[in-house]
Parts: sequence; C-alpha cells; structure tokens
Amino acid sequence: MRLLWPGVGVTVVAVLFSVFVSRYVPALSPAVVAVVTGAALANVARLAERSRTTAYLPTFEPGLAFVSRRVLRTAVALLGLQIALPQVLALGWRTLAVVVVATGLTFAVTPLIGRRLGLSPGTSLLIATGVSICGASAIAAMRESTDLPDGDDAAAGALSVVVLYGTAAIAVIPLLASLVDLSPEQLGVWTGAAVHEVAQVAAIGAASGVLAGAVTVKLARVILLAPLVALTSYRHRRATATATATVRPTDRPTERTARRLSRPPVVPLFVAVFLAMVALRSTGWVPAPVVQAVPTVTNVLMAAALFGLGTGIDLRKLVKGGRAALLGGIATAIIAATSLAGVVLVV
Repeated sequence: MRLLWPGVGVTVVAVLFSVFVSRYVPALSPAVVAVVTGAALANVARLAERSRTTAYLPTFEPGLAFVSRRVLRTAVALLGLQIALPQVLALGWRTLAVVVVATGLTFAVTPLIGRRLGLSPGTSLLIATGVSICGASAIAAMRESTDLPDGDDAAAGALSVVVLYGTAAIAVIPLLASLVDLSPEQLGVWTGAAVHEVAQVAAIGAASGVLAGAVTVKLARVILLAPLVALTSYRHRRATATATATVRPTDRPTERTARRLSRPPVVPLFVAVFLAMVALRSTGWVPAPVVQAVPTVTNVLMAAALFGLGTGIDLRKLVKGGRAALLGGIATAIIAATSLAGVVLVV
C-alpha cells in the first residue's frame, strides 16, 4: 500500500489543478485537463523515467497504475448514477432514434475508414468510441475493456481528437444552427447528439439557453456505452477463442501471449455495475443530495484516472499521428451530419 502513495499523491495535486482550470475554462472538463497534464509531466518532466533512475525520487508507477485502472472502473460505474431512464425516455422516440442511429452509424463506420487510412485497429476503435459516445470517459472505458496492443498510443490519438473537434464544436454548432434556422429544441437535440464531451455540450447549452435538453440527450448517448462496450468485448472474446484454437498443444506461449489469449468477460464487471447504477437511479430511491454530488465525484475520479492514463502517453508518437486527426474529423462530420439530418427531418 505504501508503494501507491507517491503516484496517488501526485495524482491528487494534478486533479486539483485540473478542477481549477476547468472552473475558468468550462469547455474543458477536469478529465481532459488531467490527461493533458499527465502527458506533459510524462513527456516534458519525464516523471516516470526520473523516478526509476533517480535514487531520491519515489516510484510513481504503482500509484499511477492504480488510479488508471481501479479508480477508472469506479468512475465509470458511478457515471450510471447520473442517468435516470424516465428522463431519457421522456425525450420521445424521435429524439432517441436520432441518437441511436447517429451513434451507431459513427461507431460502425469509423473503424472501416480508419482501416482505409492505414491506422491501427486500436486507434480506429478508440476514436470511434470517443466521437460516437461520450469523449474521454468512453475512450478510457473501452481501452480498459479491450486488450489493445497499442492501448496508450491509441488512447492518446483518440483523446486529442475529442479535445480538438469537441472544442471547435462550441463555436461551430451554434453558428451552423443559426444558418439552418433550428429551433431551440432542435439545437438542444443536435448538440447532445453530436458533441463529444459532456462539458462541451454543457458549454453550448448554457450559452444557447438549451442546457437541460442538450445534457439529457447527451446522457442518452452515454447509456449506449454499456451495449457498445459489451458488443466489442464479445467480438474480442470470439477472436481470442479462435486464436486459442489455432495454438498447437506443443506450443509454449510466452506470458504476454498467454495474457492475450485469455478470454475477457463478455460484459466487464464495471460496465455491469454502471448498468446497475442506472437502474438504481431510475427507481428514484437515490437521495437528492447524493444525486447532486455524484457528477462532482465522478468528474474528480475520472480526472484522476485519466491523469494516470496521460502519464503513459508518448507525445513523440502522437505528433506523427496526422491520420488520427483526419479520422477524427471524418467521424465528427459523420455524427454531426447524421444527427442534423435526423433533427431536421423528424424532431
């Protein structure tokens, strides 16, 4: 336990900094600021490298590994307490259809385009997840649920896409909405269905007077995190089973190969807990003070987890990732155009 404290301690400082920055720049959630801070410390200050090579510095890696895995799972699970199904269902079937079609189409098509662009399957999957569902939180959850060989680099590319295009959407979405002459209700639906981060949705909603509607639509997208993660995990499970069947009995796989051949659960435990929290919140049994406190607690825990994730990012590789930015732009255009068409036609 004592080995965890150096990494946990530096995470606490980083989270406090992230919350402070987010308070003055609402478009940037604490999670996004935290992952950028972690990447900066890892690449500029060489935090982990110095802790390994300098005798008087503590070892940060055990604590950072703890927050990037265990704390992440807790944050995703608690995210479910922000979602009440009656509120989501009250949006009506037209709005929900727009959300499901735009999200599902973007999630399905983006990896195919990524393959044509020559990107790794991991990078394409995480960009599809971040753009189509809920930004940094979805990227972290999908990375945790799948055994990606390039997990850190793929997450770095996906997170950069979420920050870049999601921040741009804060200015672009209201401008385009005025050109298309959307009603306030339609703007709220389009914002919630197309913009990546909850904080970015809230920034547009607050400035445009459609905060409640936009955030509720966004939370409807967040619910889709569970089935899409489960579907992806199931596909990985089948692929792993096939790979296992091709290993001859005389082969002696290395520890890394054996870990890759292990069969992941169809639904990760923390995703199942997320669904349980959604069900609990939907009963109305959760006390109001708890409901009010959950978003803050979740934001803090997610910031801690993504700071730990950020310390594993190699910016030198990210700088070379122009194709990831291109894929992110294409995916953003797909979900924005699909959801706008749905809003104009059926909402």
